[in-house]
Amino acid sequence: MIKMFKTLDGQIRQIERLEPGSWISVTAPTEAEKEYLIREIGITPEFVQASLDEEESSHIDYDDESDQTLVIIDCPCTEKSDVNYGNITLQYSTMPLAIISMKGYIITISLYENISIQDMENGKVKGVRTELRTRFLLILLFRISQRYLVCLREIDRLSSFTEKKLHKSMQNKELIQMLGLEKSLVYFSTSLKADEVTLTKITRGKLIKLYDDDQELLEDVLIEIHQAMEMCNIYSNILSGTMDAFASVISNNLNIVMKVLTVITIVMAIPNIIFSFYGMNVTGLPVSVWWFPTMLAVVACLVATIIFIKKDMFH
Repeated sequence: MIKMFKTLDGQIRQIERLEPGSWISVTAPTEAEKEYLIREIGITPEFVQASLDEEESSHIDYDDESDQTLVIIDCPCTEKSDVNYGNITLQYSTMPLAIISMKGYIITISLYENISIQDMENGKVKGVRTELRTRFLLILLFRISQRYLVCLREIDRLSSFTEKKLHKSMQNKELIQMLGLEKSLVYFSTSLKADEVTLTKITRGKLIKLYDDDQELLEDVLIEIHQAMEMCNIYSNILSGTMDAFASVISNNLNIVMKVLTVITIVMAIPNIIFSFYGMNVTGLPVSVWWFPTMLAVVACLVATIIFIKKDMFH
């Protein structure tokens, strides 16, 4: 799907025909739309192909012949979500977003719907001017970096909620949720490092021309990315330590259960031993009347139970 936008009277509005200084938003393009981007708009075919590669990592590239700059940045996204807090199955991942800057236009290409792009399309982001391509790029990068922080705070809330449930239930679904969140943090950490490298290349001003008004915004983007990286490392360490602690707790609980079962088995074996003696076909057993072995078994079981209770063997 291809949409075209342009800043008119300070507001970003969708337009029907392509005009100079406009923004072209592309999401999951068809083959015909890919041909339109290459033939009609003039985007380098290699850039279109790289933009639609799901495994493409964050980087910046420049084509001398067409005077086009490609910036691919990793964006956070929700991989699967069933946010019913009775049964949480939420995991985050990252997906590449391509921003192509060429003479007259700024183009964004994504394989999937992107919340940051949708916010800009709906006019929720202030200060967007499609004719200022560098500023448009930096505003979008700033929005993406803020999205990382939002997702990280959500991961922290989910991990805290799941940890509370683990204290009570110790079921597999809580452990699987914690593993999913830990996996999400690994994705975020890897993507943030790649995004930082890309931003560092942008700050040099060789591939993208930077203006004085954009320096402060670029610094804000770097600050947000560094904050997201720090938060990601902190949450990852906390989550890893929590998982190790609960693994030890689960192992300890299993040992306690096995100990209790062993004690019960020993107590239950005492009557069997006594009745086995009196069940043998021999003579000369002491007090060989029917009630004596029963009373002896009951007393022996009570004595054994009291001994085990005093030794705290049932906890």
